[in-house]
Amino acid sequence: MNAFLRQVRVSVEAMSPGYFSMVMAIGILSLAAHLLQLPLLALALFVLNWVLFVLICALALARVCWHPRQVIGDLLDHLRAPGFFTFVAACSILAAQCLLIGDSLRIAVVLGIIGLLAWIGLTYTIFTVLTVKRNKPPLDRGINGGWLLAVVATQSMAVLAALIAPQVAQPLRMELNFFSLSMWLWGGMLYIWMMSLIFYRYTFFAFSPADLSPPYWINMGAMAISTLAGALLILNTPHAPFLNSMLPFLKGFTVFYWATGTWWIPMLVVLAIWRHGIQRFPFSYDPMYWGAVFPLGMYAVSTLRMMQALDLAFLGKLPHAVFGAGLVAGTVLFVGQLRALRRHWIASAAR
Repeated sequence: MNAFLRQVRVSVEAMSPGYFSMVMAIGILSLAAHLLQLPLLALALFVLNWVLFVLICALALARVCWHPRQVIGDLLDHLRAPGFFTFVAACSILAAQCLLIGDSLRIAVVLGIIGLLAWIGLTYTIFTVLTVKRNKPPLDRGINGGWLLAVVATQSMAVLAALIAPQVAQPLRMELNFFSLSMWLWGGMLYIWMMSLIFYRYTFFAFSPADLSPPYWINMGAMAISTLAGALLILNTPHAPFLNSMLPFLKGFTVFYWATGTWWIPMLVVLAIWRHGIQRFPFSYDPMYWGAVFPLGMYAVSTLRMMQALDLAFLGKLPHAVFGAGLVAGTVLFVGQLRALRRHWIASAAR
């Protein structure tokens, strides 16, 4: 048993703070399956997600206890610090699963409160630390798509509040909708700030295949979850009169977010072909690749909700096709995760 614990201790030392992206990805695929009337798949992924969430939480807590310096180092790192926001989004998405698939409002609320407290703590800790630290990397070495995880975390709070609102009585229902609207607007502003810097870095600095790290798919995922939050706010207008007065604005910005996210998909595919096909950059498993599965599942869910909110039936089978691509990518990555864990475990045992 002691040997097993020593091996776990060694293994978690280099654990990425973004490992909760796996929970985000599997959770949104589960919700997409639920909306597409695939109940068995949705339930199976829901159970799997709970197992993964508990396991990753345990490993993350063990890392905090055993390797506090490495955790603090991650919080001070411009590229690794945003990965902590995956915990917020994971709580929100798992809460949405509990609400829609598990039919448990109480557990959804508990997870939502945990996620909100984590969002507050991480937002003001990470951005304060990265602001006041003396030694900072240049822009081309200090920012990537992973920074948009802060946007995803913010919008995940908006989505969860909008989902819970119809389940509770007034005046809490009104307050949750207002909170959702506020987070939706702030998340949009945050995306504009960050995406401007990321786009500037892409187009005006030297760009190598190694720079195109896995989190770049969050460029699209942040817009997809913003679309979802907007669509849910539109659907909530019957029980929130102040939303009804803003309906044209809500509809316009929801389509704006969806169109921006849609534009990113071909661009990201072309860049992936350039990276791995033309530049021959080797593909190796990275837990942050789950950040590419999440946007695909989120795009499917957000498109379905937008079709419902705006009566856009002509979009047809688009959500089904993107969900299928996300499911294939998730399956490949899950197998890769198991193989990577096996190799890492063998290497740790040999030390």
